Amino acid sequence: MKYIEKLRNSGLRPTKQRLQICEILFDREKTFHFTINELDQKIKNKIHNKISLATIYNTVHAFEKKGYLKQIPINSNQTYFDTNVTDHHHFYNLEDGKLIDLENSDVGPINIKKKINGKKIKSIEILVKLED
Repeated sequence: MKYIEKLRNSGLRPTKQRLQICEILFDREKTFHFTINELDQKIKNKIHNKISLATIYNTVHAFEKKGYLKQIPINSNQTYFDTNVTDHHHFYNLEDGKLIDLENSDVGPINIKKKINGKKIKSIEILVKLED
């Protein structure tokens, strides 16, 4: 299977459940934004096998730590994950909780004037919150 190496690189044993999680996360053409609960629901809808929330949580966080997923904190109690790990911007719809990619070409130059001693900017990613 094509996801065995990804699991092993993340320090995870390639079990049937973890391979099923990989298929839902990575077997797609478009970027996938999700919360742990949304992924759990998608797994329940797609797979008739039960996968524990702890397995989902641990797998997602192992992938994020290894760089296969990107974590996007929206607020103190809501974290999304993104299968597109490049530096890019997002729209966040406050009404329905959807996260949508905003292409770098859709954002003008950003000029950060403040410097922090001993630190350099790694990336700049904008989150644009939308409401009706």
